Amino acid sequence: MIPTNSTQEQPLQKRYNALLADGYDDDPVQRQALTYLAELQPQLAQQQRTPPKGLYLWGPVGRGKTFLMDLFCDSLREDFGNDCTLRLHFHRFMALIHQQLQENSGQEDPLLFVAQGLAQRYRVLCFDEFLVAEIGDAMLLGRLIRHLFSLGVSLVCTSNRPPEELYRGDIHRDRFEPTVQLLRQHLNVVAMEGEKDHRLRSLTHSAAYFVGDHSPLHDLFAPHNDAQLNRDEDILVCNRPISCIAATEQVAWFDFQALCEGPRSHLDYIDLAKRFHTLFLSNVPLLGGKQFERIKARGTEDGAVGSQTTGERQVMVGRSDDPARRFIALVDELYDRRVNLFLNAATSLDSLYQGDLLAFEFQRTISRLTEMASLEYQQAPHQP
Repeated sequence: MIPTNSTQEQPLQKRYNALLADGYDDDPVQRQALTYLAELQPQLAQQQRTPPKGLYLWGPVGRGKTFLMDLFCDSLREDFGNDCTLRLHFHRFMALIHQQLQENSGQEDPLLFVAQGLAQRYRVLCFDEFLVAEIGDAMLLGRLIRHLFSLGVSLVCTSNRPPEELYRGDIHRDRFEPTVQLLRQHLNVVAMEGEKDHRLRSLTHSAAYFVGDHSPLHDLFAPHNDAQLNRDEDILVCNRPISCIAATEQVAWFDFQALCEGPRSHLDYIDLAKRFHTLFLSNVPLLGGKQFERIKARGTEDGAVGSQTTGERQVMVGRSDDPARRFIALVDELYDRRVNLFLNAATSLDSLYQGDLLAFEFQRTISRLTEMASLEYQQAPHQP
C-alpha cells in the first residue's frame, strides 16, 4: 500500500517537480517510489528507538532507482546536514565494513562495535546496487543489519533483484532466508518495472565505444600527452603493480588483460575510480562464451590464491566469465564516480557478452556504457 501523503508538498516532491519543470520525463513508477521516500524523510527527523521503515527499490536497469535515491540523499542533507546519511555503492560499503572489522578485531564483538559507530553518525544508510555474491558476506550482512535496525538505523537500497534473489550464490541459500525476512520486515519493497529506460532519454551521443579500431583512442588521448607522466610502465593500484599503457595524474590507459584478466577485485576499481577522472581501455574481447563445468572451492573469491578446505562444488561458467565479472565491476565503479571511459572492443556492445551466467548483470553494463557515451555523462563532474 502506498502511504498517504499530506496536502502540503514535501521537500523531496518539490525537487522532483522542479526537475519536471526543467524537462525531466515524468514517470508514474518513479512517483510511486517517491511517495515512500517523501514520507520517510520527516520521520527520520524524529528521535525514536524503532527506526522508520526504509525502502528497497528493485527493478530493471534505467528505471531511475539510483536517481531517486540520490535525490532523497540530497534532500536529507539539505534539511538535516551532511552527516545524517551515508550513501555508498554496495561494493564500497562492504569494503568499508571489512576494513573496520580488521581495525577493530580486538573488540569483543567487532561487528556490533562497527554497527554502533555507524549508528552514532547516521540515521539512514543508502546502498546502491545491492547484491550479495559470497556466502561469507551474506552471513556478515545479516548480522550487521540486525544490529543496525536494533540501533535505530534505517536503510534505503536499490537493486536489480527482489530481496529473495539478493544473494546470488548457489550454496547455503537457506542461511540467507532470515536476512530476507528481516529486510521484508523493516523495508517497504517497491518494484520499479516500468517500460521507460531513463538512461536512454534524449542523450546527446558522444562516441566512447569503438569496435576493433584503436585509432580513436589514440586521438582522444592525444590532448593529454603534454601532461603525460609515464608510458608503458606499471602503476600501483591498492599497492600492487598494474601494467599501464600511459598515464597522467588524472588520466590512465590500460589494456583489458591488465585490468580484468588477472587477480583483480572491486577494491582495485574503487582505487582507480577515485584517482582518475578518465580511463582508456584497449582490446576488450568477446566475453562469456561456451559454458563448461568447473570445480570451485567454497569461500573463494576472484583473485584468491590457493584452495580452501571447506569443500568443493561444480559450477557452470563461460570461458570468459571471470573477466566479464571483473569488467562489470569496473564499469559499475567508474559509473558511480562519473569517470569517463573510452574503450575499443572486439564486437558491438549488444554482442559483447555471449554467455548465460552473467547475462542479467551484463544488461546493467550495456545500459551504463550507453549512457557513458553521451555528452551529458562526459560533462558531469568527477566524484572522487
